[in-house]
Amino acid sequence: MTDNINDKYIFYTKVAWAIYTLITIAIILVLVLFVAQDTEERFFYGLMPAAAAYVFRPMNKPFSKLIFKFTGISHPTEEKRTDENDL
Repeated sequence: MTDNINDKYIFYTKVAWAIYTLITIAIILVLVLFVAQDTEERFFYGLMPAAAAYVFRPMNKPFSKLIFKFTGISHPTEEKRTDENDL
């Protein structure tokens, strides 16, 4: 059961990153196609939103809270394994 929850969390994390990437691409397209007036601005608006999205990317804790809020799947907890041989 734990593996199933971990797999779901990993899947939802990948979906969240895909959505984040698509939003970044949409912002770049709007800026390049509709806002930029010359070639220099197109280059700047094509490059800077991607760099800003990388610099200001979400950290694990807020991302995990949003995934839990929308899906109900929480971040998997790491369990320490103790083998009988180690005791």
